[in-house]
Amino acid sequence: MSKGTNSAQEFKPFISADKVLPEFTTTSLILGILLAIVFGAANAYLGLKVGMTISASIPAAVISMGIIRGILKKESILENNMVQTIGSAGESLAAGAIFTLPALYIWTQEWGMGTPSLLSITAIALCGGILGVLFMVPLRKALIVKEHGVLPYPEGTACAEVLLAGEEGGEKAKITFAGLGIGALYKFIEGGLKLFPGEIETTIPGYKGAAIGGDVMPALLGVGFIIGPRISAYMLAGAVIGWFGLIPLITNIGSMGDVIMYPASVPINELGYWGIWNYYIRYVGAGAVAFGGIFSLIKSLPLIVQTFKDAMKDYSSGVGGSTNVRTDQDMSMKIVLVGSLAVVLAMMMLPIIPVGFVGALLIAIFGFFFATVSSRIVGLVGSSSNPVSGMTIATLIITAIVFKASGNDGHVGMIGTLTVGAVICIIAAMAGDTSQDLKTGFLVGATPKKQQYGEIIGAVASALAIGLVLTLLNKAWGFGSSELPAPQATLMRLVIEGVMGGNLPWALVFTGVGLGVAVELLGLPVLPIAIGLYLPIHLSTPIMVGGVIRGILDKKLEKSNGEDKGIKAKIDSGILFASGLIAGEGLIGILLAVFAVFGVNLALGIDLGQIGALVFFAALTYTLMKNSLLKKN
Repeated sequence: MSKGTNSAQEFKPFISADKVLPEFTTTSLILGILLAIVFGAANAYLGLKVGMTISASIPAAVISMGIIRGILKKESILENNMVQTIGSAGESLAAGAIFTLPALYIWTQEWGMGTPSLLSITAIALCGGILGVLFMVPLRKALIVKEHGVLPYPEGTACAEVLLAGEEGGEKAKITFAGLGIGALYKFIEGGLKLFPGEIETTIPGYKGAAIGGDVMPALLGVGFIIGPRISAYMLAGAVIGWFGLIPLITNIGSMGDVIMYPASVPINELGYWGIWNYYIRYVGAGAVAFGGIFSLIKSLPLIVQTFKDAMKDYSSGVGGSTNVRTDQDMSMKIVLVGSLAVVLAMMMLPIIPVGFVGALLIAIFGFFFATVSSRIVGLVGSSSNPVSGMTIATLIITAIVFKASGNDGHVGMIGTLTVGAVICIIAAMAGDTSQDLKTGFLVGATPKKQQYGEIIGAVASALAIGLVLTLLNKAWGFGSSELPAPQATLMRLVIEGVMGGNLPWALVFTGVGLGVAVELLGLPVLPIAIGLYLPIHLSTPIMVGGVIRGILDKKLEKSNGEDKGIKAKIDSGILFASGLIAGEGLIGILLAVFAVFGVNLALGIDLGQIGALVFFAALTYTLMKNSLLKKN
């Protein structure tokens, strides 16, 4: 502990506290809000497709520097920091929303209730977004300042480095925009002009029930490069267990006669591998994901207790009190308390947020608890390893039990439970993002108070947009479809239906839990393997391609003991290009959804088939290699 405190006292930010630069400006607000909406929409599309999102802080910072320095010829690192603060809020709010809310759309359709109201979705997102920021404010000194040198906050620190290397903003922004353009063009040719299929697939001769395929998409290739070879391989390993192990096994059992196994209502031999995946493997995967999420939460308990102690200590010594030092000013504690109370009361009283008194109370308690957990975990392991889905599953199970015990079951109880889970999920995602951004601000010398207001502006902007995005995507393709499987949300739905109705195929779920325990005993991370098992193999294969390209660079860097600046530059360039690919595909995905809703058909009537798809994907892979592995420094 003393190590953190000492280094915090000695630490001098890049812009000293007595220096005042433009920060909370009209330019930074407009640019930040635009990026919050853009990255929020792109990440919503990505998350609904593959069940994971990427951090938007670095791409937002790079685009901001390209525009503010390159086009507007202004120079203020604090202004750029404000843009990435507001911009990245959109991505984390979107993550929380798409992990839960699509289940609401699936239910209302199933129950013949139309679609959820846009006002209701927006209100849920707003409450979660605002609370996520407010709950993080009192933790800033305990986690960011006192633990400086102890908690690394990887994304926050990396983003600060990008801002400090600001002179290269123009060059780096070009790489991101190039990725964005290529990702957008590719998606338009595949999804708009329909020149080739987005998915390729083949069975394996002589191995009944086994199949392999790939969604040949820019976002998946980009995700693979960003998460690297190890996590990509874990995901593929999970998929291999499902598609080369369990599906052929069940196919073999089904070939012995007319075997009908719950939850399917037809014999196994009539299902085919997609049917087996849908009726059985998803439940096994759900059990493994639930185990992984909850177990990672249990492992974090000592950290959680410590963080709570620190935060409470700071409360009693008056954190957020008036201080004249610019870099030490937090949002006033009065605003935090009144704001939090107002949001909780609104949730209790407004019928468009169907949680009631008990639900709002659960949100207040679990919300602050999980905001603390999230802020601490991302400080240690980074946002990508933050077990938000585990926290949400734990919340859903407890809430469903409480609601059922109080007689609040049936459709109303299920919608109430999901709404509580959605708000908590958004709170946890927002708190994690806010703490990363405040770490970046701490390193560059930003004003915490202004950043905290920036986070709220970003949360409000993206909450207003996310309802439109979700409604649009649902109208175009429907959640749970092959275009948008919405894996996390369908998992949340299974959990609630299982607790409320007691109708889960528990044997399959516990098979997944058993696999999760085995993976944990091997000392491997359960969540990426479980997600790979839960999703079709078609998503893990292109992710692995991106992971392999990154892996070659990582190996070279390892050989140089991490000192080869040329290879580091290639990796950075690849990450920016990959972020562009993801954003480009996401944005065209939203545009194609608009076309689908209005019945616009752009198909050329030419289909190059699976060979054409492979050729295009090979060309796409080459563009990523050209901007990373083969890039001339």
